[in-house]
Amino acid sequence: MASPRLETYCCPNRDAATQLVMNFQPEVFCGVCIGSAAISLLLTILQLLPKKGQSPRKMPKASSSSTILLLISICDILGGLGMIFRSSVWLGFPGFIANISVANGTDVWPSAFCVGSAMWIQLLYSAGFWWLFCYAVDSYLVVRRSAGLSTIVLYHMMTWGLAVMLCVEGIALLYYPSLSSCENGLEHAIPHYITTYAPLLLVLVANPILFRRTVSAVASLLKGRQGIYTENERRLGTEIQMRFFKIMLVFIICWSPNVINEILLFYLELQPDINEMPLKNLRSAALITWIIMGVLNPMQGFLFTLAFYGWTGWRVDLKWRKREIPWESMSSSTVGENAYPSPVNYQSNIHDSKKISTTDSQQTDEAISMLSEANTSSDERLTRSSPIYQGW
Repeated sequence: MASPRLETYCCPNRDAATQLVMNFQPEVFCGVCIGSAAISLLLTILQLLPKKGQSPRKMPKASSSSTILLLISICDILGGLGMIFRSSVWLGFPGFIANISVANGTDVWPSAFCVGSAMWIQLLYSAGFWWLFCYAVDSYLVVRRSAGLSTIVLYHMMTWGLAVMLCVEGIALLYYPSLSSCENGLEHAIPHYITTYAPLLLVLVANPILFRRTVSAVASLLKGRQGIYTENERRLGTEIQMRFFKIMLVFIICWSPNVINEILLFYLELQPDINEMPLKNLRSAALITWIIMGVLNPMQGFLFTLAFYGWTGWRVDLKWRKREIPWESMSSSTVGENAYPSPVNYQSNIHDSKKISTTDSQQTDEAISMLSEANTSSDERLTRSSPIYQGW
């Protein structure tokens, strides 16, 4: 589970609200985190592995969007591994973790483990948020023909740079001037929470706007190709819209409990005594959302692969396949096979004799196909009947 409360718990003089949730059934909570993260980890890897019996997916050239989706899954996998490791240590060595509560203790390893594991989890999920924002930006730029593989370098710089900068800045402000005095007031905690939730709130606000603009641009692109908007074009636009909707739905389901939980805990922190009877319902709501966070946060990895690729099946093909390079000078389209499922659906091997005569038209087809998540059968129907693919 990814929450700034993990870093706050590393302070021996932590606030009462953090003490409330972190001391609530810690064995059960850690077990829930391990179980959810392990299931999500296994299913995510299963989704990404190549499958037996599936026809190889053709890619005439690499896609920055598909690379971003893979990096999002990698961030989720590494973040899930951090949750499993952290929760396992908490369950297996309760005496080691108990030393965190000792102010001015001589053993620095419990605090170092607490801070290091919390920063690892927070950094990876924060990077995943930034990559998801980059995906929305890239989708819009692809339709506007302003993106390409060269922009992936800029995305790397922005994502990892901002994730590391905000994480380090938040931790430095939280633990200033020392770990033993980091919770003497909200002036230490509030900047840390802002830097933690800034990318999350950015995705919640900006991604729907960018996705909506991308869908509108796709509709205009489809209409502009032939001057008409047939049922096949409308179906393709709907599939792209549904894909964006599923991505945002997964994100909201997995992370809205975090926002609700922080609002409740901050309200409790402002009270003179959080154990008062009138606050019982608020305490219960905070504890319930805390457990829900332990379930939903790690499941984001698997749920995102469903939104990106759909269910890819159980039959894994672990045979090594040599990947061929699609040389531009070749007249026939000979492309390599993907080592992982791709949401990109290309139709490079269909109607070779009917190739598009202009580069602009071909770029339009590629931009649309990069955003489509249609299955193989629907792709074939669209290829045969839709004007947008008649040039392939």
